[in-house]
Amino acid sequence: MADKDRPSSKKLDRESILIDARRALAIPSRRLFGKQLLTLGGLSMLTGCSLTDDSSVDAFLTAVSRLNDRAQALLFDPTQLAPTYTEAQIKRPFPFNAYYGINEVPEVDGASYRLHLSGLVTGQRLWTLPELYALPHAEQITRHICVEGWSAIGRWGGTPFRDFLHRVGADTTAKYVGFKCADDYFESIDMPTALHPQTLLAFDYDGGRLPAKYGYPMKLRMPTKLGYKNPKHIVEIFVTNTYPGGYWVNQGYNWFGGS
Repeated sequence: MADKDRPSSKKLDRESILIDARRALAIPSRRLFGKQLLTLGGLSMLTGCSLTDDSSVDAFLTAVSRLNDRAQALLFDPTQLAPTYTEAQIKRPFPFNAYYGINEVPEVDGASYRLHLSGLVTGQRLWTLPELYALPHAEQITRHICVEGWSAIGRWGGTPFRDFLHRVGADTTAKYVGFKCADDYFESIDMPTALHPQTLLAFDYDGGRLPAKYGYPMKLRMPTKLGYKNPKHIVEIFVTNTYPGGYWVNQGYNWFGGS
């Protein structure tokens, strides 16, 4: 049978596959595996995938991403701090970034807002904004790194997320913390990142209340993660041992998302 007659022998764009694979492999994994593995042969061997058609390419890229998740989780140091910066280095205005236009930013009514807690949490009560604002306060000036290739330094204020998790009786031996947002966005992170000292439940930006375009009434700020892992407009937090996925992760992005 000629190649053109074989349904499983579609012409694959090898360079495009490699571009996607390189994008999936974040810096920590490149350090671990070495540049010599960034070839179709090397990555196919590691993932156990055979590149013959579109479905096998999808399986290959998914396997690369999962391999990267495991590598980054092993390399992640829950005590190592991300760099901090001076006020003079803050990017003003800080860039707006979302999967929709700025005119479509959700409008959340602060007066009626309630944060819902669920899953492996003993203190499953609703939190109002005044109650959240009264929690112990911390600030950081850190760099937001976008998967699209840009970065910006911003000043964020709020309460340390690990303190909040302990306060509400979250099971910190669980695997995941998930977030649901006022728009259609949802995300999840690993528990070691949730307990990182710089992971912040942010209510403020640059000395004032968090504007709607940056995630009002609250976002999760994690300088150890890429931007898409930092959910905005959070309305529910849940703790679970069941893998929750995420908005972009379910569309092929790397789940661990370390910066």
